[in-house]
Amino acid sequence: MRSNPFGKQFAASALALAVSLGAHAVTDEDILNDQDTVDDIVSYGMGVQGQRFSPMDALNTDNVKFLQPAWAFSFGGEKQRGQESQPLVKDGVMYVTASYSRAYAVDARTGEEIWQYDARLPDGIMPCCDVVNRGGALYDDLFIFGTLDAKLVALDKDSGKPVWIKKVADYQAGYSMTAAPLIVKGKLITGVSGGEFGIVGRVEARDPRTGDLLWTRPTVEGHMGYVYKDGKKIENGISGGEAGKTWPGDMWKTGGAAPWLGGTYDPDTDSLFFGTGNPAPWNSHLRPGDNLFSSSRVAIDPDDGSIKWHFQTTPNDGWDYDGVNELISFDYEEDGKTIKAAATADRNGFFYVLNRENGDFIRGFPFVDKITWAEGLNEDGSPIYNTENGRPGNPADEDGEKGETVVAFPAFLGGKNWMPMAYSQDTGLFYVPSNEWSMDIWNEPVSYKKGAAYLGAGFTIKPANDDFIGVLRAIDPKTGEEVWRYNNTAPLWGGVLATAGNLVFTGTPEGYLKAFDARTGEELYKFNTGTGIVGTPVTWEMDGEQYVSISTGWGGAVPLWGGEVAKVVKDFNQGGTVWTFKLPKDRVASN
Repeated sequence: MRSNPFGKQFAASALALAVSLGAHAVTDEDILNDQDTVDDIVSYGMGVQGQRFSPMDALNTDNVKFLQPAWAFSFGGEKQRGQESQPLVKDGVMYVTASYSRAYAVDARTGEEIWQYDARLPDGIMPCCDVVNRGGALYDDLFIFGTLDAKLVALDKDSGKPVWIKKVADYQAGYSMTAAPLIVKGKLITGVSGGEFGIVGRVEARDPRTGDLLWTRPTVEGHMGYVYKDGKKIENGISGGEAGKTWPGDMWKTGGAAPWLGGTYDPDTDSLFFGTGNPAPWNSHLRPGDNLFSSSRVAIDPDDGSIKWHFQTTPNDGWDYDGVNELISFDYEEDGKTIKAAATADRNGFFYVLNRENGDFIRGFPFVDKITWAEGLNEDGSPIYNTENGRPGNPADEDGEKGETVVAFPAFLGGKNWMPMAYSQDTGLFYVPSNEWSMDIWNEPVSYKKGAAYLGAGFTIKPANDDFIGVLRAIDPKTGEEVWRYNNTAPLWGGVLATAGNLVFTGTPEGYLKAFDARTGEELYKFNTGTGIVGTPVTWEMDGEQYVSISTGWGGAVPLWGGEVAKVVKDFNQGGTVWTFKLPKDRVASN
């Protein structure tokens, strides 16, 4: 924790402020009801299903033009980039993380800092895709978040003092943590990052009050899962049943498949839904087979970590099409029946609708303008590969030199990357932040070395169009229709919020917070925050007014990995601020 010139007096005053604001412990019931309550935000995704839909309608298409800044809070210092966090709000206090594994509590009425915590990061951290953090979790009297050196930190939510710190994995082997944890049934659920370093992905459950392990489930076939009872480690079955079924030789031992984005939870089926990242290395010719459970969605039993079902979007992935993107539960009516579905927009360019009870494929369709690696999907949702020039060539065919280069749509940064989409319960549409880009990609010889990048591939990313890269899309999951779209010059790299006021909010790298008509796509509002936005907007009610907040500060993977795309964004300003807006009380009525 950073040094504090106010010492004990500051901590005491912060605690007194929290108490005066009516602070209460966050319960399992609070978290399960998060999507229906408007006066707080106590989960990543504004509800455990991750729909990011608010039932509030005080702010709507008629009056959003009157939305105005209420306050702006700076994260301070020189660490001004890559602000991908989603704020949480409880009892008039906002909890938000920032780049370089920092956490803050802020008075949600005034924007004044209550406390700040800075993780002590070692010099040798190896995050693949910038120094980002996407948020934390509230539970009981704790605020819990992960750090870039693969630790979990639990802070007293009123004072910011550490309650416990646990090492999750070895950062020197390439592990890190960037996702917001999930609280389900009194358990703290997390994944790990580091797939580019040949780590072994896993999902874990811990006691949120102590940090003690409850169960662990590897997401690479062949590794043993465990449950922990009375301090004892008990075997709970090998992921996939045995090793070597879909991996050649010992490659499953460094298989990647990191569930680095975190997960969602469906109370109806009592299932955790996690996506898994790319198999390692990228050179797919070294690992013939499906390489389970990489580039997949897995349903996990929250009680013991058992895998209920899986759906693999890109078997034998050779393009780095991580399958981590969020799987969002939703219901729809068809032939008089309620279908319990779940949807995901994959990096590979296809949108998938699954039966969330058993993982069966319902339908799938492209949501980007062009896909070249596959010609379509089979009846079971498996890809129909382009066998002519879809997969980058094998270096072994070139006497160990670079394999044949192919042009692939979309680029490995994906038709959609980590940035969360939203689902409107009113329109029945998904609002997907997406990008149109291609890549030249080739394979190279590679061998595993602990802590070193384990790619075996080279690439250059290029814009697919001259005048836009980003596209915000409204997609009908029942038909595959693109109902409307908004083209953005730069790539979209921030999340989306939908509301019952018929609004869709998102931010752009150019620095604008924008609001659109959820049914037509008409742009209704924009505000320039002064720095590129890669955060995710939220909304809540306080003192009878509707508020909207978003973290701002350009960064993330695009300027680091973007190739020719990076030229489009090279002049965008970094920053580190939470902007908070509100609709004045006298503007609540339609105008």
